[in-house]
Amino acid sequence: MVDRTAVDIDLRSLEAWLQPRLPDAPDLRLRAAGAPASGFSAETTILDATWSGGTDRFVLRTETPDPPVYPAQNPALTTEVEIQYRVMDVLADSGAVPIAPLLGFEADPAVLGAPFFVMGFIDGVVPIENPMYTLEGFFTELRTDQRTTMIEDGVRRLAAVHSVDPGLAGFLLPEGAAPTTARQLGIWHDSMTRELAGREHPLYERAYAWLIANAPAETPPVLCWGDPRLGNIIWRDDHAACLTDFEAASIAPAEVDLGWWLMFDRWCHEAYGAPRRDGEISRDVQRALYEEHARRSVGDTTWFEVFAAARYTAIVVRVMNRLVDRAQLPPDHTIWLENPATVCLQQMIEELGL
Repeated sequence: MVDRTAVDIDLRSLEAWLQPRLPDAPDLRLRAAGAPASGFSAETTILDATWSGGTDRFVLRTETPDPPVYPAQNPALTTEVEIQYRVMDVLADSGAVPIAPLLGFEADPAVLGAPFFVMGFIDGVVPIENPMYTLEGFFTELRTDQRTTMIEDGVRRLAAVHSVDPGLAGFLLPEGAAPTTARQLGIWHDSMTRELAGREHPLYERAYAWLIANAPAETPPVLCWGDPRLGNIIWRDDHAACLTDFEAASIAPAEVDLGWWLMFDRWCHEAYGAPRRDGEISRDVQRALYEEHARRSVGDTTWFEVFAAARYTAIVVRVMNRLVDRAQLPPDHTIWLENPATVCLQQMIEELGL
């Protein structure tokens, strides 16, 4: 299977589709200006736009031909670009968090060969993961107080997402389904079982057994971001300019999201052997900050952090399967079994004495 790339996009068809949505931009012309190096879900292309009397920059996100990376929250809604667009639309209307301007979603593959949406380009920087932003890049060059402010702002934005009425994103939940932690565990375990296709994953199985045996009490559901982390925020200096990547959004207890945020903090530090730099506040402080912004106690989040690491382990299995399907990895590789996500999960399992 071959990826579509920026050069494959029919820019003239896209111009015709976009022109009515930009009535103040006559004689619109688009030029593909590259794509981010990371990401495994929708394909992202940066577009330079010119027209009579003006210029701008947009972002095109196109559905890949592969099955989705994330398990479906609602079997009736599986197109990841549509999920992302609809969640962003809810968040933009709420005004709770900064979201890129949305120009439109197209479900009909006749236009570009696959569903897609277009949004405004937000200038800023994004923490990298290869090499890890805690080891090099702009984050390491910030002042101590800027690093503190940046993490605090990220936690505040996470709480703000959770303040949005989850009923506005009811399309994420099938009729009659309960928006519970137990449902999320079931969705992700079923996905992992499908992706393993009979293979054994002892580390995941130990984690799953612990999660089943130690299920937490249920708390009220919120609109969950799905993949909250510093790397899914576009930053200007030490403040969030735009939140991104909502393909994994769900209606679930807020602790599901908070556990993911805290797990990624561990992944970027302990799992990589990266020391915490001056100004990087601890996970305990981040948890307390979240409680302050959310105006409620979340208690012990260990279960949700382990669940997050188990989910990340499942995502890696899914992504590695995709690369095998694309003939980019040999079928007998073992990356699915040993990778940075499993390092993080292993650390947590050992701390639990399992």
